[in-house]
Amino acid sequence: MKHTAYLGAALVSVTLALGACSTTSVTTAANQPDPTILLIPVQVNDPALATGCWAQFYSDRDFKGDMATLVGPAVIETVDKDSAKALKRAIDSVSVGPKATLQVYEHSMFRDRTATFAPNTRAGGLVQRLGFGGRIESMKLSCTS
Repeated sequence: MKHTAYLGAALVSVTLALGACSTTSVTTAANQPDPTILLIPVQVNDPALATGCWAQFYSDRDFKGDMATLVGPAVIETVDKDSAKALKRAIDSVSVGPKATLQVYEHSMFRDRTATFAPNTRAGGLVQRLGFGGRIESMKLSCTS
């Protein structure tokens, strides 16, 4: 056992000595550092947003998750049932611009129950808040001057 510990220590000493004496030189055509990728948050100001006629939709409650912006005036008629299902699942919070009024409808082609969001409205948790269970199949975004 004592002999094995001595042998192990000797191997470590020899390895360190060889490492200190050896010089390794790697020559490459160009000694360049690896590229660095930086992700810098950038604020993009769209001139259309400056008009104040817009609505931002968030996929999750309380203005979290994926966000999409609709600049008005705009009319969305969802006639495809699959698209309507995706639309209703994708919106759970909305923020309306200072010069916009948003109307959302339960069914395509602006039918049945509706909810209106006045200018400067922020509404989180639409799925529970809307009287029709958060189902939105069509919408209108109108602008005021």
